[in-house]
Amino acid sequence: MAGFDYRRITTSGATINIATRGKGVPLLLLHGYPESHRMWRDVAPALAEEYAVVCADLRGYGDSSKPEGSPDHSNYSKRAMATDMVEVMAALGHRTFLLAGHDRGGRVAYRLALDHPGAVRRLVLLDIVSTRAVYDDGGTEMARRYFHWYFLVHARPLPEHMIASDPTFWLENFLPPGVNVREYLRTFGTAEGIHASCEDYRAGFAVDLAQDRADVAAGRKVDCPTMILWGSRGAVGSVFKPLETWKDLIASPTGYSIDCGHFIPEEKPVETIRALREFFRS
Repeated sequence: MAGFDYRRITTSGATINIATRGKGVPLLLLHGYPESHRMWRDVAPALAEEYAVVCADLRGYGDSSKPEGSPDHSNYSKRAMATDMVEVMAALGHRTFLLAGHDRGGRVAYRLALDHPGAVRRLVLLDIVSTRAVYDDGGTEMARRYFHWYFLVHARPLPEHMIASDPTFWLENFLPPGVNVREYLRTFGTAEGIHASCEDYRAGFAVDLAQDRADVAAGRKVDCPTMILWGSRGAVGSVFKPLETWKDLIASPTGYSIDCGHFIPEEKPVETIRALREFFRS
């Protein structure tokens, strides 16, 4: 992204690619599937006028490293990815920070807030409910609309082989109109990128789901101020009542819908900037 400084930071489990710009309170932005930090390209520059913005590629995505999945998939758990981000921010001198995550990045974000409660000042989650809610409460309509959650978890090499047969077609069926598919294809469309993204979802089913259930059973909740944004035309807003659904893992969720689909920062960048500014300033 023009005007951003790039570097790679090695954590205890991966090497993370980041783009930074701005001064002030640190703000970490995390992307979703099947994208990279570039999904924030129309949002991050404006936020960098007020904040020290850090846009990171998650482990397994973009130009971050893509380690081979472990037998139990735990090295792609959201706990492992959250640890990456805490270590990245610490390397930059940021012990506490604002945090916003979309899609898979949102899952990393709420896990980070649960596991490292002192690190997150304010949290924004974009177009997600918890992994537990998707699998336990989503029903047949969520399974239809989020079919990839059930496909990507199958054992290697089935999903890897099928996606690799035409990764461009796969991406075109996920991304909103007008998005530069070739930029995401550059890093997603490799054997390593496809495998890593499958491991992300395998970890969701094998590890993240159990951790969510354990937190709910123990009554553990995110206690920092948290805003939920969802697309009024997306699956999350159609299947769930997001604010009510989040009450099992977030102490006091607030938020509202935006007139768009799933990819809020790309479909409605102006509204995204406004929402984040207002929430982070309050």
